[in-house]
Amino acid sequence: MSNTSSDDRYDVDSTRGVLAFGVSTFAGVLLAMVSIFSILQGIAAIANDTVFVRGLSYTWELDVTAWGWIHLLIGLVGLGTGIGILMGQTWGRILGVFIAGLSMVSNFMFLPYYPFWSLAVIALDVVVIWALCSQIAHERV
Repeated sequence: MSNTSSDDRYDVDSTRGVLAFGVSTFAGVLLAMVSIFSILQGIAAIANDTVFVRGLSYTWELDVTAWGWIHLLIGLVGLGTGIGILMGQTWGRILGVFIAGLSMVSNFMFLPYYPFWSLAVIALDVVVIWALCSQIAHERV
C-alpha cells in the first residue's frame, strides 16, 4: 500500500500522477467516442432497416431494429459512463470496463451485418478496457 491519500492520485507534479490522469482521460474520451459511434449505429438501424444487410446465416438472428435499440441503449449508458470517467468518478471506471465488455459482445454478435465496423469497435473497446484496468490497478498501488 502507498502512504498517499486518494486525493493526490492525480498529483500533476509527479510523473506517476500525470500518467494516471492521462490514462484516465484517454479512457474516458475513447469510451465516449465509441459510445457516440454506437448511438449513431443504433439510430441508423432503427430509422432504416435496409442500412445493414446480413450476408450469412447467424446464430443470433435478431431484427436489425432490435440490434439498433441494443446499440442505442449501450451507447447512451456508455456515454454517461465516459462523462463519469472524465469527471474522475470511481464508479465510472468500474462501469466503463463492464460497458466496453458489453459493447464488445454486442458488436461480435453484430458481425454478420457490418463486419469491418464491428471489428473496429471491438478493437477500440479492447483499448478502453486496457486503459481503465491499468488505471484501476494504478489506484491500488
